[in-house]
Amino acid sequence: MSGYTGGTVANPTYKQVTRGGTGHYEAVKIDFDPAKISLDEILHKFLRSVDVTDAGGQFCDRGDSYRTAIFATPDQIAPAKRAISKAQSDLGRAIVTPVLELDVFYMAEDYHQDYYKGQGFVLTRFGPKRQSEAYQLYRDACERDARVRQVWGDSAAFAK
Repeated sequence: MSGYTGGTVANPTYKQVTRGGTGHYEAVKIDFDPAKISLDEILHKFLRSVDVTDAGGQFCDRGDSYRTAIFATPDQIAPAKRAISKAQSDLGRAIVTPVLELDVFYMAEDYHQDYYKGQGFVLTRFGPKRQSEAYQLYRDACERDARVRQVWGDSAAFAK
């Protein structure tokens, strides 16, 4: 579920969060069945699917709301810190992704849910596009996959 967390404004909107001043990060809430995938595996894949060395945002998206973080429940904090230590050891570089205690998670607007496969039209710098096409154009133009591969090499998760 796409949403926002870590800030001080109740029920924020995408525009408020990305404009700044709310303290919120854009975030994803993952509900999972530990019989199918472990927390450790989720953390491993997440850390290797982003640029954990960039404190200023991700790829083309700059600013506080685009920084990486792991928002964890109290029982997830220790495993998250272990995952970061392991990833830092594997990478051989400092990781700037913090582990923060999850407080309140606010669900993002409906059009943000599964945006990458959405069929609604949005206005982009490339003209009007379906959400799925807009996301792929963003991913390519911002060289997201290339940067993840540059950081993680063969350990990069989800890079095409």
